[in-house]
Amino acid sequence: MRFGSRLHEAMDARGRICVGIDPHASLLHDWGLDDDVAGLERFALTAVEAIAPEVSVVKPQSAFFERFGSRGVAVLERVIADSRAAGALVLLDVKRGDIGSTSQAYADAYLDPASSLASDAITVSPFLGFGSIEPMIDTARRHGAGVFVLALTSNKEGPEVQAARTPSGTVAGDVLARLAELNAGATPMGDFGAVVGATIGSTDEPLDFNGPVLAPGFGAQGGTVADLRRIFGGAVRNVLPSSSREVLAAGPDLRALRAAARQANEAVATLGEA
Repeated sequence: MRFGSRLHEAMDARGRICVGIDPHASLLHDWGLDDDVAGLERFALTAVEAIAPEVSVVKPQSAFFERFGSRGVAVLERVIADSRAAGALVLLDVKRGDIGSTSQAYADAYLDPASSLASDAITVSPFLGFGSIEPMIDTARRHGAGVFVLALTSNKEGPEVQAARTPSGTVAGDVLARLAELNAGATPMGDFGAVVGATIGSTDEPLDFNGPVLAPGFGAQGGTVADLRRIFGGAVRNVLPSSSREVLAAGPDLRALRAAARQANEAVATLGEA
């Protein structure tokens, strides 16, 4: 089954919240854990045990595992495997962007089922030109996976590139137009999504491109349901709000983590309604 169909089914069955698994050193400390591989493993696998059975999507941030080298990546492999075994889709937040054979190597690492890091979808950066991510797009198609392309991020530096003018509008607008082309005719939605921050305020860019939208920044970072409705309008039906700190702060208690995940899901439950 294609990623867009799997995601649509998962959101219907398990709710639309995406929970990030981001083992910040500060969060490890808050959980009473050391900032080492043992602490990383305890944190990440506890979060997966509590959260993955409750939500449609988990989003591990690869950098927080990679900082521990090969042993950290081994923990990430377990996070991916255990999350999928619990029924959650895994959106691996890697934000890779390169050209040619290197772009293909990233695609093989994260989207080919033969890889121990294979995930249901990944985040990518198109800012070397949209064509530079075509190996990832093609590999996702081949394996029924998804790709979320950075478009309108909420970091203050983002507009330097994303709002830059092009012959047809803006860089962000061009990215969204390319996604619309990739998703044309797909039902219930396409496999190729955009990353649009839940705290960008507003935008005139067309966000209804028949694909999923990852909206990081919901919850502790300030994004609200009202913000999502205002920003996305009719496209809000395909929005996957992402929350990390607000849920993870409930740990290390398993019951508290589960309750926080359920509460986040309930907070965005009405987004799919007309």
